[in-house]
Amino acid sequence: MGTFSTLEEAREYFKGDRFATENGMVLDEFDEGSAVCSLEIGERHKNANGGIMGGVMFTLADFAFAVAANNKHMPTVAQQVSINYLNAAKNGKLTARADCVKDGKTTCVYIVDVTDDSGRSIARFTATGFKL
Repeated sequence: MGTFSTLEEAREYFKGDRFATENGMVLDEFDEGSAVCSLEIGERHKNANGGIMGGVMFTLADFAFAVAANNKHMPTVAQQVSINYLNAAKNGKLTARADCVKDGKTTCVYIVDVTDDSGRSIARFTATGFKL
């Protein structure tokens, strides 16, 4: 059994992740070891060249990781993360799906895939979490 019983309970808790939520990121679903979060891209997410800022995809992936990892074991924090940007994000909606690939005694590893509306891969984020 996870930390959160319902989607509403998890959403209420993660309202505390203000940087993510105040930038439009929402928790769509979660279960034991995974989470899906999304974002409708807006003008505020663009960089000086008119593209989507890399930090937007990073934050969305980090948010999905946080939901999944903290539902499985509260509290878990990021110990090491990396991201590969695969394609340029355009307008529309981005979705990040976090999945646990290793759940150890004190650490865990998650893969987070960020995709656009068409299902095209935008980024892959790998996180090692430390269970406090």
